[in-house]
Amino acid sequence: METASVKDYLKLHFIVFIWGFTAILGNEMTIESTDLVLYRTALASVILAVLMKIRKRVFILPRKAVGYLFLTGLVVAAHWVTFFESARISTVSVCLAGMATTTFWTSLIEPLFKKQRVQAFQVLLGLVVIFGLYLIFKFEFNHAEGLALAMVSAFLAALFGVLNSKFTVKYPAYGITLYEMSAAAIGLLVFIPLYKSFVLETDVIYQLPTTRDWFLLLLLSGICTVYAFSESVELMKRITAFVVSLTVNLEPVYGILLALTIYGEEEMMSGGFYWGTLIIVLAVLSYPVARRIKRNRQSKKSRIITN
Repeated sequence: METASVKDYLKLHFIVFIWGFTAILGNEMTIESTDLVLYRTALASVILAVLMKIRKRVFILPRKAVGYLFLTGLVVAAHWVTFFESARISTVSVCLAGMATTTFWTSLIEPLFKKQRVQAFQVLLGLVVIFGLYLIFKFEFNHAEGLALAMVSAFLAALFGVLNSKFTVKYPAYGITLYEMSAAAIGLLVFIPLYKSFVLETDVIYQLPTTRDWFLLLLLSGICTVYAFSESVELMKRITAFVVSLTVNLEPVYGILLALTIYGEEEMMSGGFYWGTLIIVLAVLSYPVARRIKRNRQSKKSRIITN
């Protein structure tokens, strides 16, 4: 692996900062969450296709892989819809507090897919996260629906992250993202008419974005999706996956600070909310650290046995 520079680490934090800004961008748009994600994924697909064409990247993947990627794309669509809807029915801060549980959900889902036992530390971590959520629910019960929706979004994010971990080993990252963004857009094209006709009972099927919405959508698709993704992949050539995953866990922190700066009193919560969020973030950050310590101990034991 190439040696990472200070500039690389600063760029990584900038990317995480950008991801923390996505809930705010979504909150500023006039269109509904389902339509927002439809336009975001469609625009991201077009931008990715153009970039891949220019850079002569591989478009065609095996048929079986395309089927799995299509299903994963539907999970991505559901994740983003619940994510943006959570921020709208509660606050950006509440949404990001719920999203801080993503690593916890990953620690439970990944062993199931890899047919491994859930470790005792993961159970302990889960109890700590639940305590943090209890504090948030206790002091911000009026935002319970938004927090619950954010936790569903976090679960879906963990699920598609685990699914993607199998694909990235075999297939190019740009190809994976293109197929998943396209699948998400196609899935929403089918879902939105059914949802709005039979559940919302409205005649307006697809909302048209305003001029300002289009500008925000271009930022969301081009900067927060395509740019941030491609740069994070490039940085992983020089920065270890452990450092990247550890830094990404700071997304809720950056997002909450941004929300407080932009919205001021609208985003102010009780002390219990911030204590609960801090407990969740610390628990999440402790997981990869503990995993790295355990791996180091195991490698030392194996070296002793070998010698």
